Amino acid sequence: MDDQRTLRVVIAEDNYLVREGVRRLLEDSGEIDVVAGTGNATELLDAVRRMSPDVVLTDIRMPPGHHMEGIEAARVIRAAHPETGVVVLSQHADESYALALFADGSSGLGYLLKDRIGDLEDLVHALREVRAGGSVIDPQIVDTLVRRRSATASSPLAALSPRELEVLREMAAGKTNAGIEQALFLSTSTVEKHVNAIFTKLRLPETGVHRRVAAVLAFLQSHGG
Repeated sequence: MDDQRTLRVVIAEDNYLVREGVRRLLEDSGEIDVVAGTGNATELLDAVRRMSPDVVLTDIRMPPGHHMEGIEAARVIRAAHPETGVVVLSQHADESYALALFADGSSGLGYLLKDRIGDLEDLVHALREVRAGGSVIDPQIVDTLVRRRSATASSPLAALSPRELEVLREMAAGKTNAGIEQALFLSTSTVEKHVNAIFTKLRLPETGVHRRVAAVLAFLQSHGG
């Protein structure tokens, strides 16, 4: 698949002004074609059924309950339309929402804070990542998870060095080794060394970038509490 082809996206957001603002932002990138905008989960599921978009970008809270409709819709979409990726947007830096989204698997799913909308490059990256079957979790959520698990002496995360924790944060955010090099100003060999050390210390197999994210998320989920 051509990674640079235009993505067909459905947006779900009950605030009309926010929805149209995000539509304009994405379409102005020249990389996104917003094929539908919806205001609730029922409309979203109908639009996905009719449009078969590449990706859905949905708010976490929508009518009627304003609770976790976005997450529930994401699960339905991934089950019925596995070719469609879903990125859930939330105003809340509460890792429990992210863990709820990834409870049944992380492939093709992303969880970003709404603050990320302002960074078009990050947002488009997330959309492309989930379309390719990958996973993206907001770095702020990763920080919260890592800090909480690192504070537990029995957690293997406690064995990671500060630099390895930084690399893990970038890895879980969907960065390739090359992306980690750029983000942390490290050499290729240094990043490879840190990644290998992380997998060794966390007892995770070294696999492709998408599976890496899924493995890190699975580890964090299994050590919640």
